[in-house]
Formats: sequence, C-alpha cells, structure tokens
Amino acid sequence: MADHVHALVQPLPYPEGGFFDLSMILHSVKSFSVHQINRLRGTEGSLWLDESFDRIVRDEVEFLEKWQYIINNPLKKELVQNPEDYPWLYMKND
Repeated sequence: MADHVHALVQPLPYPEGGFFDLSMILHSVKSFSVHQINRLRGTEGSLWLDESFDRIVRDEVEFLEKWQYIINNPLKKELVQNPEDYPWLYMKND
C-alpha cells in the first residue's frame, strides 16, 4: 500500500521459553526499513508513525479473515486486478 503496511506474523519462540515481543519486532522492522529507505532516497528523518494497530489472531477462522483482508486490500484500492499481481505481496508457507 502507498501509505501503510499489513503483516500477518507469528512471533518466534525464545529458546528459553516465551515469545519475542511484538513491539520489539515492529521496532526492528521500522528501524531497519527507515534507514534503508532514507539511504536510498538520500534523506533523513522518521517515516513511520509511533503507533501500530495490532490484533491477536485467536483461531483459523480469524486468521483467514485477516488474510483475506490483507490480500484484497490492493484490489479495493484498485492497484491490481488480482492479488498475486501486487508486487509487494509476500507469502511464506511452512
């Protein structure tokens, strides 16, 4: 999307138990990407809002609902006619 990002992720577990904190993951992604974007543009400064809108996915039904929303978002914005044509859609299945 031109002004936001959607991600459906599952945090990895720590070897000693528990999971990586979502706020730490988002901080890492935002920090890395803003440095790369600023380097490529030859600019400085912030890019991302401090806030994020996150949701916990509790079951497969909710997962599929969120996934459909994400892949259909470029269609609703009329950026592509098929989700697979959107160049920034990345799917990894394990």
